[in-house]
Parts: sequence; C-alpha cells; structure tokens
Amino acid sequence: MVSMFSGVLQLTDLNDFITPSQECVKPIKIEKKGKGGSVIVTDDGDYFETNADGSKEKLERAKITLNDCLACSGCITSAESVLITQQSQEELYRVIEENKKYEMLNEKEKIKTLVVSISPQSRASLAVKYNLDVETTAKKLTAFFHRLGAKFVLDTTLSREFSLIESQKEFIRRYKAKDSESKTLPMLSSACPGWICYAEKTHGDYVLPYISTVKSPQQIMGSLVKDYIAAKLQLQCDQIYHVSVMPCFDKKLEASRNDFHSNDSETREVDCVLTSVEVDAMLQTENICLNDLPSVDLDKISADIPMHSEIYSHSGSTSGGYSDHIFLHAANELFGETISEIQYKILRNQDMKEVILERNGEVLLRFAIANGFRNIQNIIQKLKRGKSPYHFVEIMACPAGCANGGAQIRSENESPKDVLAKVEELYYSLPVKNPEENLQVQKLYEDWLDGPDSLKAKQMLHTQYHAVEKMNNALFMKW
Repeated sequence: MVSMFSGVLQLTDLNDFITPSQECVKPIKIEKKGKGGSVIVTDDGDYFETNADGSKEKLERAKITLNDCLACSGCITSAESVLITQQSQEELYRVIEENKKYEMLNEKEKIKTLVVSISPQSRASLAVKYNLDVETTAKKLTAFFHRLGAKFVLDTTLSREFSLIESQKEFIRRYKAKDSESKTLPMLSSACPGWICYAEKTHGDYVLPYISTVKSPQQIMGSLVKDYIAAKLQLQCDQIYHVSVMPCFDKKLEASRNDFHSNDSETREVDCVLTSVEVDAMLQTENICLNDLPSVDLDKISADIPMHSEIYSHSGSTSGGYSDHIFLHAANELFGETISEIQYKILRNQDMKEVILERNGEVLLRFAIANGFRNIQNIIQKLKRGKSPYHFVEIMACPAGCANGGAQIRSENESPKDVLAKVEELYYSLPVKNPEENLQVQKLYEDWLDGPDSLKAKQMLHTQYHAVEKMNNALFMKW
C-alpha cells in the first residue's frame, strides 16, 4: 500500500514483486459494431456482451505483450503473472523443433544458431539446488544446452566487465563535469530492469538523468553475440537465436525493450530470457538430473575470438559489485588513493549501507548500496528534496540483490535465508579478477568496438531511458 503523511511518500506492506493490478490487465477485446448492449461477467469469469436482440456474444480476451507492460503504468514490476509469449521455455522449444524440421528438410539456411549465455547468479542457484560447485555446474549446464541443440554456451561475466569499466568511466566524466547538466550526481546504477522500469513509470524525467546510461551485462552480451560473434561466424544477426539465463523475471522485460530491438533485421539482442526456475523446470521436463550430465567446458567461438572457458567472478556485491569497483577506481583516478579493502557501514537495514572516502575530515566520495523498494524510495525522496549526500548508488529491486532474484530457485526444506546464504557462498567461491586487467576485454575493445571511446562503443554499450506517461482511468487512484 502507498500512504501519504505530511507530503512524504511512505511505503507499507510492499512486496518487491507486485503482480499486475486491474489497471494493467486488458480483460476483454471489444469491437464496436453499431449499437450494442451491456457487458456482463459470469461467475466463472467469462465476459459476454448482450446484443440489441437479446442474444449474448462471448468476448475475446486480449493478450498483454511485454511491450504493453512496459508502456503502462499500473505496476512497479511485472514479474510473474503477465502473459509472456516470447520469453519462455515454450518459445525456446519451438525454435529447437523448427531447427530439427529444417535439418530434416536440408534447409540449412533457415536453421537458427542457438547461443546461450548464463549469468553467475543463476549458475550459483542451480549449484545449490543440485549440491554442486559452481565450476561443475557451469560444465553440466553446457552439456544440457548442447543436448537441447545449443551451438555455443557462454558466461555473462565477460559482458559484465564491459558494464563495470563503462560505469567507471561514466562516473569519472560526471564527477569532473563543470556544468550541472553533465554532472548529474548521484549517478544511479542501471543494471536492474525492475528498478529502471519503476523509475521510468513513477519518477519520469526527473530521476532518469541520474541513471547510468551503461547497458546491463545481459544486453551487452546481446550486442556482443548479435554484432561481433555473428560477424565472426559470417551470419546475419537474425540467424542467431540468443537465450540468456537470468535470476530475475524482469530481465524478460528488459530484453523486450524497443531500445534493444533492431528494426532493420527485426531481431532483438536477446531473443529469449529463461530464469533459474525455468531451467530447473526444463531439466525436470527432460527427465534429466543435472548431476548425471557429463562435464563440458564453456564454448570457444573460434581460435581468433578472445573468449575462453575459465569461470571467475568480481569483488563486491552479488549484483555485480558496481559500487565497489567504481569507488576503488574513482578514489585512485580522482584523488590518488589506493584502497585495499572497502568497509561498508550498515544504515537503516542490511540492504542500505554506505562507504565514505575522507581526507582531513573532508568527505571526498560517499557511495551507497540500496536494495529493495523501501530503500529505493528513501534514496529517491532525498534526491527530490535536494538532500542526497551520495555520489553513486548501486540500486537493485530485490532485497539482498541479484543472488536473491525473484526467479531464483527456492527450497521446500530450507528457509529462504539459508538458501540465499548458500547461493552467496558459492557465488563468492570463484577466483576474483579485475575487469581492467582482462586482456580479453582489451582485445575486444579494439577488435569489436574500434577502441574504448569510439562511437561504436557508445552504441553497443550504452542505452537511453524513457519517461512513461501514466494512464488515467477509473481504476487508477492518485494519492
């Protein structure tokens, strides 16, 4: 519920994943044909229109697409109940069956090259479910998707390195900017689609300039697959079917954004998003136990493409470590400070914490991590009142961040807290690398993007946001 006291917005009894309300559901499709009668609803939920002659006509339900969902303003996130026809395991199976048909007909030009990219958080969730270590889980998932027909199985850690590096550079540009329009601090992270969707619908043009323009790792991986890898394989981008495995339902919404759709080729950077729970359901559908599959290394595209099968991670939060990486980089780049370890101070709760760089009593940098919509609201209200003390805020819609995403696998025998602790333990069990030191990334900047600060780098690694106008109807109440 939303309640208003003394002009300050407060949230009570708010779940972070709000299923669509009546406002964002199109229950019936009505085509006017002259004079019609009234619409009635039967006990079983069917809609009928009474005609002038007294007869009744059953009305067709209209489906809601992902673009409809992004265009409305009836909810904060649309996670579990929206009809998602193009972002599902059923759609993936349809493509797989079509590939088999074209293979039998020897129509190879119609076969889609299936590429699967897997997030570290989903991999850790599946590792907990099947009591495996992360590296073994990665290899067995590779074997599973190969069995389904995937040509290449990749890891999104590489694309996250681009996201971290670009975020570091963007923060430095904003901090050094002299005019207020370019400065726009605090910079707010942009990797969480639930938070982005909420900001676009609820706070519009006021908050959007503060959000980082850097794409999420999922969408950077989409650019890498559909642009660079497609070219290396001598394929058109629409000849590749790119699937990402994510810990969050809202990643389906992100993949569906028009910003990530090519009108020329009629293809998306990410064609289908599967969540951790959906991959687990697919294993059960195929009657396969992950433990019984062979171990297969992640794929190398070809000898001249700088991608390898090593599994590694980054320091910082399980949401990608944006706050940590940007803080360390900014401290060194702006103030010549080399920091070996970051110590956060817990504020109102475990999901709201900050870190400060001081010199002679002067605060040089103040960063925060805010997870969950209660903490997000606190950040936004301070920002709107001009009282935000922060230079950067890492924002994630889910409490505890991406390791606790709404589409991670839950357990019937263990508490969510215990499961989350295991996921986090496995997530942090991998060796840590610094993105700036990755020779793969440096080579890709040159081979793929024509240099770190090129126009193509901006096109492939950055995006834009759009304020969504609220709909006003009888079901919408303004507080």
